[in-house]
Order: sequence, then structure tokens, then C-alpha cells
Amino acid sequence: MPAFDDIAADFAFIDDWDEKYRYIIDLGKNLPELSEAERSEDNKVRGCASQVWLVFDQTDPVVAFRGDSDAAIVKGLVALMISLFSGKSKDEVRALDAEAKLAEIDLREHITPQRSNGVASMIKRIKAEAST
Repeated sequence: MPAFDDIAADFAFIDDWDEKYRYIIDLGKNLPELSEAERSEDNKVRGCASQVWLVFDQTDPVVAFRGDSDAAIVKGLVALMISLFSGKSKDEVRALDAEAKLAEIDLREHITPQRSNGVASMIKRIKAEAST
């Protein structure tokens, strides 16, 4: 998974939002599949219109997680969250202003309110896991 700053740099070169959506979908296609057992209620993110699962593989001192969704664009949004948060310390995850980082790529302006709520739910869940 590319670093978020690399994704943001790629976004800067893509003018058309249809192309940016395809890029987000392609990011999601590169995620490893979760097992059926990992697609559990415990791993499900509440507040997403599509089904989203996040599996946390916390190996101190960094937070690492994997995820999946049943919708292609949302799976790409999961990939964005992984690129933004994975590999950081718990303190870095808690301190990260995810909204500001996502504003760098104008994401909120170009996704539906339901998907925007889903992204907020993913961020909330990730930060909660970093607080344990």
C-alpha cells in the first residue's frame, strides 16, 4: 500500500474525479482478502452504509490493520484509511488530524454524505483502537 502522501501526490496529477474514483477503487483491489472468520460482527464498523470490517494487528509500538468492504469504492476508502494510519504509533494515530489530511485530496467534497459518514466511522474506530 502506498503511503498517503504518495497517494495525495498522485491525486494532484489526476484532473478528473471519475479517474480519481477509479484510482481509489484500484487501491481497494490491492487489499488482501479477509477470511470469513475475520468478517465478524466484532470487526464490523458501525455507521457505514456498506459493510466494512477492520481487523487490528496491533504490534506495539505501531498500529497495523487490514480491512475489507462489500462495495468497491468503499474498499478503496478502507485502503486510504490503511495508508493514512497503519504503521504509526498509537500516539501518532490519536494525534493525526485525518480530516485535514483527507482535505488535501478534497475527498469529502466528492463522496456522498453516506460514504463521508462511513469514513468518519472508520476514523473513530481506528482512533478508539489506538486508545486501548
